[in-house]
Amino acid sequence: MSKNAALDRWMVTVEPHLDPLRAVVADLTGLTGVPVDLPTALFLRAHLAGLPPPGRTSAGGSCHLLETADGWAAVNLARPDDHTSLPALLALLGAPDADLPAAARRTSAAELARSAQLLGIAAAALGSACGGRAPVRAERHGEPQPRDLEGLRVVDLSALWAGPLCARLLGQAGARVVKVESTTRPDGARFGHPGFYHWLHDGHDSLVLDFTSGAPADVVADADVVIEASRPRALRRLGVRAEEFLAARPGRVWVGITGYGRADDRIAFGDDAAVAGGLTGRDAHGDPVFLGDALGDPVTGLYAAHAVARSLDRGGGELLCVSMAACTAALADTPVRPC
Repeated sequence: MSKNAALDRWMVTVEPHLDPLRAVVADLTGLTGVPVDLPTALFLRAHLAGLPPPGRTSAGGSCHLLETADGWAAVNLARPDDHTSLPALLALLGAPDADLPAAARRTSAAELARSAQLLGIAAAALGSACGGRAPVRAERHGEPQPRDLEGLRVVDLSALWAGPLCARLLGQAGARVVKVESTTRPDGARFGHPGFYHWLHDGHDSLVLDFTSGAPADVVADADVVIEASRPRALRRLGVRAEEFLAARPGRVWVGITGYGRADDRIAFGDDAAVAGGLTGRDAHGDPVFLGDALGDPVTGLYAAHAVARSLDRGGGELLCVSMAACTAALADTPVRPC
């Protein structure tokens, strides 16, 4: 099967939800001149990795849609530590001798998600983020100065997919992108399909730094645009403060990508963020199934790139707070349950 045919097969499942995203992409292209191929942006990773279509388990295999006493919730066991925490999660749910699906059926979706998040496991009740906030909130902390992307220095402190996709699109618009990683914590996407990692970062400079040395603050000091996906307090410990960065020079832009907003410490990955936003399909029985491959990631990356281009057009000086769950909720025009 050709690449285009394979991508088109994935696209069929999400087609009913794409009108809001197409409007975002069209405006991004109008502002930057960069064409965006949606099938590639959304499904290249799945195609390259040969991932199967998802059901109640995500395409990548780590996230699980679980029936609860009052609905559905997603629990994402994306990291080794998440599996190690499973006994503690079952204990919190009052079912230490049960498996996770059985324990989930005995509790509410909200309680399952809350208990998992207490242990640092990404989890969400289905549709819990619907109608909660806009995909992007802009806060002005600096003086405006309209500029084009051409030649601007973009420092990408993010990892995995959403932030790097944003950086890729800004680079295609003429920005100079610097990918920054920690010496002790490389980007987890490096351990996936190499072709996908190359697609995200092709043409970008790369810096690997000791994050305990103050080096991140030095790199950020020369930037025009910063992309990050960390808790604000983690960056402050490194001497990096978005508000100070924006106030120091007119026209700068800061993009903070989080699961639920910068004031919310809950973590999220693409699949559980999509469930939080209500962006799921239905099986033959009307029960929810995952759509696509970690849809919250590429959808958020596209919203973030558009937000940067729009901010620069009005002069910058803004902190752009991008919520993965809210981005997916904007596409979930037919939620499985009322929001």
